[in-house]
Amino acid sequence: MPEITPETHVIDFRAAEQLLAARDPRGAVKLLDTVIAAHPENTAARLLRARAFFAAAQLRAAELEFSIVLEREPDNAFAHFALARTYERAARPDQARRHFRLAAALDPQPEYLAAARFDDAEAGGEGDGGDAGTEGRPGR
Repeated sequence: MPEITPETHVIDFRAAEQLLAARDPRGAVKLLDTVIAAHPENTAARLLRARAFFAAAQLRAAELEFSIVLEREPDNAFAHFALARTYERAARPDQARRHFRLAAALDPQPEYLAAARFDDAEAGGEGDGGDAGTEGRPGR
């Protein structure tokens, strides 16, 4: 059996990225399990594993990993956005709305802003002040 070194974990991380890009999230998770077992503090590996869990429709596992990332990096807009998508997919709209809004507040890129506004429309305009800027919202 080959010796496991820190370089092995880097190779596994990069291979997991490729597997996820090739739509093999379960294969990515398998590789990332060993990386995270050796380096549980590695937030990048946890974020990638969360994405792989999400892609594999393992929503509870994805929620846990995104939550761990956010405990360590509460200002990570992508993690908030991805956690919101996880909640959305799990039919938990109130929790999704909160994280969509946090993502948009932290990083006002169009996708995050559209998701935050979309949730306001779904809630019937409740929440952040009513109807300001409701015209021309992107649809889904």
